[in-house]
Amino acid sequence: DVQLQASGGGLVQAGGSLRLSCAASGFTRRHAIGWFRQAPGKEHKEFLGIGNSDGDTYYSDSVKGRFTISSDNAKNTAYLQMNRLKPEDTAVYYCAASWLWTVDAGNYDYWGQGTLVTVSS
Repeated sequence: DVQLQASGGGLVQAGGSLRLSCAASGFTRRHAIGWFRQAPGKEHKEFLGIGNSDGDTYYSDSVKGRFTISSDNAKNTAYLQMNRLKPEDTAVYYCAASWLWTVDAGNYDYWGQGTLVTVSS
């Protein structure tokens, strides 16, 4: 079975950093890992960025320069390094897998369970 396991969320002060992990298992095809977040009370999942095992990345303008996507292919794990966090970054963060290079959440077939990031002011 294909599974994504997200971890690394927590409480951090504004200006601080967190690194989220997304451990993937069961994949037999090349895929991309996208990162999304859902703010409290919002239904929409905001696209943050996407990466693949070749090191290609793409970021939304809202996080470019603060967030960095990377991966450890040996561990089948993707990472989202988040720096200079702001209270408005508070959200549940998700990783998801797609066979496509896409920003559209509807094109992601597999989702991790989400991890809560809370940024205090």
